[in-house]
Amino acid sequence: MPTIKINEDKCKGCVLCVEVCPHGLVRQEKAINNQGYQYVILDDPEGKCTGCTVCAIVCPDMCIEVYK
Repeated sequence: MPTIKINEDKCKGCVLCVEVCPHGLVRQEKAINNQGYQYVILDDPEGKCTGCTVCAIVCPDMCIEVYK
């Protein structure tokens, strides 16, 4: 099953990945990481992620790894 892994400690909360996810599976968390930013998480309880890699491509800090 395709999925993504987000490095929450490296994420600066730019939410570019949130806006480009075609299935709306990436969302900004209310919690704050060790840098003081609200990071993003994958919210995919039903396994709808297709591993399209769009989120990883737009991430300016390379915080996202895609697994197929």
